[in-house]
Amino acid sequence: MTCGELITTHIPYPPVPLVGEGAVAEVKLRDDQYTLDHMRAFGMYNYLHLDSWYQDNVYYVDQFGRIMNLSVTLDTALQKPREVFRLPTDLAAYDNRLCASIHFSSSTWVTLSDGTGRLYLIKSGKRGNSTSEKWEIVFNEELGSPFTIAHSVSFVKSDTHSVAVLLLRVEKDELDTKGSGFHITLEWVTIAEISKEGDHRYEILKRRVLQGKSVPHYAAIEPSGDGLMIVSYKPFKFMEGEDNKSEENDDAEATKEKKVADPLYYWQQTEDDVTITVHIPEDITKDDIKVRFSPDSVCVILKDQPPLMEGKLYSSVDHESCTWIIRESKSLEISLIKKNEGPRWPELIVGDTRGEFIMDSSQCSEISESLMHLTSEVMNPNPEKENPPCNAQELEECDAFLEDSASLCRFDGDTLKVTHVINLGSNQYLFSVVVDPKEMPCFCLRHDVDALLWQPHSDQPENMWEHIATFNALGYVQASKQDKKFMACAPDYSYAALCECLRRVFIYRQPTPLATVLYNRKEGRQVGQVAKQLVTTLEANDPILGFQATSERLFVLTTKTLFLIKVNSGN
Repeated sequence: MTCGELITTHIPYPPVPLVGEGAVAEVKLRDDQYTLDHMRAFGMYNYLHLDSWYQDNVYYVDQFGRIMNLSVTLDTALQKPREVFRLPTDLAAYDNRLCASIHFSSSTWVTLSDGTGRLYLIKSGKRGNSTSEKWEIVFNEELGSPFTIAHSVSFVKSDTHSVAVLLLRVEKDELDTKGSGFHITLEWVTIAEISKEGDHRYEILKRRVLQGKSVPHYAAIEPSGDGLMIVSYKPFKFMEGEDNKSEENDDAEATKEKKVADPLYYWQQTEDDVTITVHIPEDITKDDIKVRFSPDSVCVILKDQPPLMEGKLYSSVDHESCTWIIRESKSLEISLIKKNEGPRWPELIVGDTRGEFIMDSSQCSEISESLMHLTSEVMNPNPEKENPPCNAQELEECDAFLEDSASLCRFDGDTLKVTHVINLGSNQYLFSVVVDPKEMPCFCLRHDVDALLWQPHSDQPENMWEHIATFNALGYVQASKQDKKFMACAPDYSYAALCECLRRVFIYRQPTPLATVLYNRKEGRQVGQVAKQLVTTLEANDPILGFQATSERLFVLTTKTLFLIKVNSGN
């Protein structure tokens, strides 16, 4: 950010009160929801839902169980809240429910949870238009303990329409005696249209469960329904079910056989020679063994069988001086004399992994001594050393991350195995945003002081994550906001924004060219563009419950009011 200015702006149009229409159905954490994971999953939940297919429309669930829609009618005006659907469940009758959640799977399909453990699949028609919009339940089923919807997609495969939904739960873990006592589950549910004797209905096709120990920062299903991507601090893995039990058993047997198999041979080396030991059957005699030496290879044959060992040696040997002998322990011992003394061989036969290298104690001591200068038995052996490589006291508070590191994993929907793993290291996860509703949501990571936006491309294995935008200095700036609650950015990358728990909203516009000449007084050079920073203070004392951004506007939801902030270059 070359140069910036802080501008206080006011909302030039009235907010929309929600009290008469029904306040937001906020569900506060219970006494038994005391962990950081409960806070991340449910305490920091965004109650305002942006319809990325029709971006001038936002939705929320009120205390009467109604799905309320608000649309932008004029450039700076919202229509009155309009009821588009009412949950059949009496939410007040459930003490242990979670907040209701909505996800817009496509331009005409919606997934909905009432927070009690029931999932609804709804055909909505074209939304945002009262004449064509009609929410109709085509599937609803109780799916166990309460959950929120993390993501959903609608797709057609083999002429069959399906909707895949990702459900998030924080569940009690009786086996976890050292940790928080809870684990996180992501249930991947696929609902498909079934036609039987002219009857069309939707049924659950697959249910797959992943389990982990931390709430994922990001979890999304690929548009084709073939895979899943997760950004999390701790790894997730699929739990064994009927669908993948036989496959996991096969893998376990193969792994077990691999571990049980002994090495075919053992080998040792000095600077001058290499010694190979091969165990042979008791009925093998000296006449049954054929060993052939050449300057670059060795071949061992027992009883005219296929070669037991054969291949190119790592380095040349003096083949005329090489020997072999049968020991009393019924083992064949082969001695190879190195042609070039000194260098150690990293392998015996090139590409052959059936052997095991045995290192003697003197070699271990030698290697340990050579690495001694890189290690120490104390944390800081020389605190008085001038110019230490790192001084934790010099780090600023905003440079310390909440967690050590996170990882980005891609799971295959057929094999239920991880196909890609990326360690994000110190690249802190910041937020996610839908740039194109037909693609997966983007995620934003901190890179040094900046924030970089990444777009997943599940159909491009060689370029699966594309860097599409940079927000200069946002990584550093957001770290200084101790009370921040939500972050977002415009789908056209023109600005990023964050809000605190109460009242204040910060907007960071991308650099734009200057109409007048401006000089940097410290460096004496002309500045060609400037990035504006704006702050807005809401005229409300209620906590902020929802926050969404479009290319032109910011929507901010409190318990009783919805605020609309017009973001433009004229501010």
